[in-house]
Amino acid sequence: MPRTLLLLSLLGLALATLVLALGIGSASFSLAETWSGLMGNGDPLVRELVYGVRMPRALTAFGTGAALAVAGVMLQVLLRNPLADPYILGTSGGAAAAALSAMAMGASGLLLNGAAFVGALGSTALVFGLARSGGNWAPGRLLLTGVVTAAGWGALVTLILALAPDASLRGMLFWLMGDFSFAQNPWPIIIIAAAAVLAGLAIAPALNVLATGQDQAMLLGVSVVPLRIGLYLFSSLLTAVAVTTAGTVGFVGLVIPHLIRLLIGSDHRIVIPCSALAGGTLLMGADLLARTIVAPQQLPVGAITAALGVPLFLVLLRNSQSVKD
Repeated sequence: MPRTLLLLSLLGLALATLVLALGIGSASFSLAETWSGLMGNGDPLVRELVYGVRMPRALTAFGTGAALAVAGVMLQVLLRNPLADPYILGTSGGAAAAALSAMAMGASGLLLNGAAFVGALGSTALVFGLARSGGNWAPGRLLLTGVVTAAGWGALVTLILALAPDASLRGMLFWLMGDFSFAQNPWPIIIIAAAAVLAGLAIAPALNVLATGQDQAMLLGVSVVPLRIGLYLFSSLLTAVAVTTAGTVGFVGLVIPHLIRLLIGSDHRIVIPCSALAGGTLLMGADLLARTIVAPQQLPVGAITAALGVPLFLVLLRNSQSVKD
């Protein structure tokens, strides 16, 4: 597929999904009513739902999905594994364990977000420290250490949920599976995701070289060690921000970059923006399904992304032999 056509198609799909997210819900509006609400005209209730509830939620979902997808691109280059995932290295597990511990102690708001962020970065530092051998970090060692660390965080999360009081258990589970119901200000995550795309584009040539192998990259003058450390920290930071924004949402960073590479190849000058658009659109659409399938009740967004991601992942896994790193 031509690159420009794919980019424009993904942009159009993102805008169409945003329009659907603004018009569909427990109370659905026609396209004309939604447009009037966006323009500040029409029914005050429509304006309030569009601007006060649905717009922040949809844009937050888009920014979170874009951040996770870009993080997935970075990790897949770092580990030279097209099936690597931002969550596989334990970052989200550390964030979840810290946030759930804070919830159990009655924390909320900024304290909850701060706990998740500290947990994510602490887990990153732990994996770096455990994986260091001979002054550097081998991709295989990082991956194995991350998997073991993530399993440890998963056990701690299970223990916290088992000991949590019944009154707070439902809220903990919803946060753990991803929840945008409390989204109010989408601009921080949107700005961070946009900055991540711009930063990724700036280092895209180096990513293209690094994807061919460490030795080849060193021969071509790429500073491999600083670049790999930067990629790991950058992807971990993006994952931490996504987790503090919406909880743990899986499969976006795993499936989207791999799918984009199957469609257009491995040039990161186009993979990064396309992955951001596709990841944001996927999570925005998943959130729309989560709040409409059994409306007025809401499902965890992570349950929707898992339902969509598992079969797609299995298809990609079957075809991964044909993917060129």
